[in-house]
Amino acid sequence: MDFTTQIFCAPGRYVQGAGAIHEIGAHVAPLGGSILVVGGRTGLTATRAGRRKSFEAQHIRYIEESFNGETSDAEIERLAALCKQTCCDVLMASGGGKVIDAVKAAAEEIDVPAVVVPTVASNDAPCSALTVVYNPDGTFSRLRPLKKNPALVLVDTDIIVKAPVRTLVAGMGDALATWFEADACQQSNARNNFGGHITGIAMALARLCLDSIIEYGFNAKIACEKQTVTREFEKVVEANTILSGLGFESGGVAVAHALSEGFSVIPEIHRYLHGETVAFGLLVHLLVENRPKAVIREIYEFCLSVGLPVTLSDLGCGSVSRDLLHRAADDAAEPGKPSHNMPFPVTGKMLYDAILTADALGERLKAERQKS
Repeated sequence: MDFTTQIFCAPGRYVQGAGAIHEIGAHVAPLGGSILVVGGRTGLTATRAGRRKSFEAQHIRYIEESFNGETSDAEIERLAALCKQTCCDVLMASGGGKVIDAVKAAAEEIDVPAVVVPTVASNDAPCSALTVVYNPDGTFSRLRPLKKNPALVLVDTDIIVKAPVRTLVAGMGDALATWFEADACQQSNARNNFGGHITGIAMALARLCLDSIIEYGFNAKIACEKQTVTREFEKVVEANTILSGLGFESGGVAVAHALSEGFSVIPEIHRYLHGETVAFGLLVHLLVENRPKAVIREIYEFCLSVGLPVTLSDLGCGSVSRDLLHRAADDAAEPGKPSHNMPFPVTGKMLYDAILTADALGERLKAERQKS
């Protein structure tokens, strides 16, 4: 009998709400008095006014640094070295998933707290103790487990609602897969990102994540289009960020995320967001798992309602060669990939066949919608 303990981890503090950036100084002060803030031009601009006043009120010294755009080993090392050179004792990410992952890893390199202020709700990177490392050309390199979760995650929904609607929808795609993948991991008795078995709380959060996306997702997208922070919008931001983050990390991932990684070998897909590729990967996951037709139909219909990809053409690779699709499927099925968290053996051919089936079903359902 396997007596491996159950493990559940989470960020030190999670703060969400409209205008939350104006409180950041009070939350950061216990962590340190000098902070290196990293982000792209848009990410830094989005948080600058609120954090400047709040930091000054707490007498926190801060320095801004531009992110180079890719979560590579070189960029992680550069940010870690810069933090040491500038004598900062906290590293903060202001932006999307890639800068967040780079800052989390850089903070671990020099053992300082990581603070995450996402400016989009496009993925579940903010709360996790995991960094997805890419090669300089944008292809997937590896997953880098971290020793601890961020010390603080602060989500200002006034900022998130001004981001492109596409980013919120992509976050829904990432979150949509959370419970299905965690359920597969629980069935196979797979270990989670921390090397432990799955707790009941992880499964409950993963289920709440799925239910929140299905119930509030469409209205949240409408609210985002109008740039209004509604109850539904808050619920979806919470699902995209912390519910999905805790659910995937303490629950586990499987085919949907394995395919998202595998798809990185297809150049045409590089311009699509992580949550968009995960959404299509989830459709493949459901087919491989042989979920009931009603469940598969519900997920397809939801994806169509909010604009998530349901076909290869939706991911810009409708004309990609069969050989390249085979390569992506084989990559996702390599030993050690999360596809092997399924409760049955997974092969590249199985994934390839399911990719083509998911694509054909998506085309058929899109045609049905156009006729009705």
